Formats: sequence, C-alpha cells, structure tokens
Amino acid sequence: MTMVAEVDAPLLQVGTLTKTFGGFTALDNISVDIRKGERFGLIGPNGSGKTTLINCISGALKPQVGSVVFCGEDITQLPPHLRARRGIARSFQIPRPFKSMTVLENLMVGLDFASVDSRLPEEDVAMSILTRMGLASKAAAPSNTLSQVELRKMELARAMAVRPKLLISDEAMAGLSSSEVDEVLDLLISLGEEDITIIMIEHIMQAVMRFSERVMCLDAGKIIALGAPGEVMANKRVQEAYLGT
Repeated sequence: MTMVAEVDAPLLQVGTLTKTFGGFTALDNISVDIRKGERFGLIGPNGSGKTTLINCISGALKPQVGSVVFCGEDITQLPPHLRARRGIARSFQIPRPFKSMTVLENLMVGLDFASVDSRLPEEDVAMSILTRMGLASKAAAPSNTLSQVELRKMELARAMAVRPKLLISDEAMAGLSSSEVDEVLDLLISLGEEDITIIMIEHIMQAVMRFSERVMCLDAGKIIALGAPGEVMANKRVQEAYLGT
C-alpha cells in the first residue's frame, strides 16, 4: 500500500510496532516519527530492543503488529534490498569487508548493489565518497590492512553508496579511542548537515549528547523516554534502566 506523502510529513513513521520471539516480547507497541534531516539518538541497556527496532526498520525482521512508513510509503513487508533502494542504509557495529578486495573495490560492490543512477562513472562516485570519508589515500589498499577507525569509516562509506535518505549507524564508535570517536562523530554530524536523516545507536553517552537533536531510550522493549538529550539523561527511569543509578 502506498500513501501520498505530505510536504511536512515525517520521513520515517513507526507505528505501534510489536515484535515477539516465542514468548519473549522484544518490542512492545513502539511508535515514533522521525523528521527529514533529524539527528536521532537511540539508547538503552543491552536487550532493550534497539537492534530489533532497527532490524524492523531496515527489513531484516518483520513485526507481528504495526507498520513502518518511509517517505509516505508503507514498507513493512518490503525486503531489505528494496528498502535500501528506497534510501535506507545501515552500517554495522562489526565491519565485515571483503578482505580480498581493496577499499575502492569494496565500495564498488555497494554501488553495484544499490543500482543508483548517476551521470558519473561508478569509480568516480566511489572515489568521491571515499574522499568524503577521508579514505581517498586508502582506495588501493587491501581492506584487511585498515585500522579499526578506518574500517568504521569504510563501513559508513558503503552505507553512503546507496545515497541514503536515512542512515542507521549501529555502534560506529564502539572500541575506538577518544580521538577516533571524535573523528567518526564529526563525520556523522557533517553527514547530518547534508539533509541525511541519521539514527545513531550508541553507548558512549557523550557522543549521543553531542550528536542528537532528540534521544529515545528503550528498556525491555518499551519507550521509557523520548525528547531532548538533556531531558532524557535527567529522566529518573533512564538513569535507573540505562545508567544503573
């Protein structure tokens, strides 16, 4: 079913989403709207439902109840590759590059998969993305020679290959040093300034606070707080559930 998108309609609308695994409820009646160009932080303790939610948005999982509407279209039943071609991209916490390929070749695979129309040759498009990510000098390097922060940047580059309207960044800063966290965070903020909507899942609270315009906290599959970062961090339920205080 396709709906007509209103001018000011949210880019992403998640409606009463419920996902169960046997007798376990991973998501319980989750509803949230995310606007075009928004930087949105998603937090919560381990097992809170964050990964299940982004899997339902990206298409890796289908909910038992509820809907996912993107750009006015109900995509709840669409497979992941069709969602990608509509502009939903995801980077993963653990990068899994094609180790036998160069950095440029890895990105070319993403461009081929995305089937994005461009007036430029695919290699030029790939090099433009690598330059944007600060990886142009590594284009000819085997991907298995990259450092951790370079691997995270390449993971983001592969996500950017589909020219996303929505980028889901899953723990892109996990395990990085403080200076490397700043590098990736600055990169994500700059992408957000280009009208790309970004959902950032992250445990580094300073990064979440600096990045996000709004933050949503999940616990046991439910939304326990949603609002400005300072308000969410000050919420007693968030402190109890997420910070353990």
